[in-house]
Amino acid sequence: MLLLLQSSPLTFALCAGLIGLLVGSFLNVVIHRLPKMMEREWHEQCAELNEQTLPPAPRYNLIVPRSACPHCGHAISALENIPVISYLFLHGKCAGCAAAISPRYPIVEAISGLLSAYAAWHFGFGLAGLAAIVFVWALIALTFIDFDTQLLPDSITLPLLWLGLLLNLNGAFTSLPNAVVGAVAGYLILWSVYWLFKLVTGKEGMGYGDFKLLAAIGAWLGWQLLPLVILLSSLVGAVVGIALMVITKHGRNIPIPFGPYLAGGGLIALFWGQTLTQNYLQLLA
Repeated sequence: MLLLLQSSPLTFALCAGLIGLLVGSFLNVVIHRLPKMMEREWHEQCAELNEQTLPPAPRYNLIVPRSACPHCGHAISALENIPVISYLFLHGKCAGCAAAISPRYPIVEAISGLLSAYAAWHFGFGLAGLAAIVFVWALIALTFIDFDTQLLPDSITLPLLWLGLLLNLNGAFTSLPNAVVGAVAGYLILWSVYWLFKLVTGKEGMGYGDFKLLAAIGAWLGWQLLPLVILLSSLVGAVVGIALMVITKHGRNIPIPFGPYLAGGGLIALFWGQTLTQNYLQLLA
């Protein structure tokens, strides 16, 4: 099987796509439950600081309790949890009460499957290909969590940062010195922007999670691609922000999460960063 995956890029891409679909189903669980787990932990910490005792709560993590319909409590069976296919077969409705199921669930699964397949095709079978798939999964989870809650959990960003440094010990994506400088520069760039904005306006322009996410991207891809990531994320963020204000009358005082645009810039840089940078430098020359 390993020889087949090594010799056939198409086979590796198809296998990665199938696994990506399955992982996408789990990512939906992570996106929904991880912020709630964080909130529980914060309440427990506050109660401990105030020397209070909270009533015992049922177990709640990424595995327990079993996934169920939020409207009727119908437990989702294995056949009802097949990525994308189950949603289409059920016509986007709960099998128990016929309540509508958000189309975002199959969208996340499809994005995970497609990007996993493309990462496998782009990098081929090996450490870089397998690592790129994990990078894709982490950025998908962070993107949708930030959209929902404007949070970028340390439990994802920090392991992602350290994993990038470890992978680049052998130069999976860049050299280790470039990765270390990328991690430091990624954090300090947005940290500086944060404090400059706060000193000028007296408001916080972004969260610390954005610093850590850009540091993680720098640890994976190296400092040379950080300008491209920042440029792409800023352009897309500006366009989307203006569109929200014009089309949906999104108020200027309502914050817009920046993490999804950083993640998008990081993915573009992962796949085409070197090519885009070289073409830009050739145009300047």
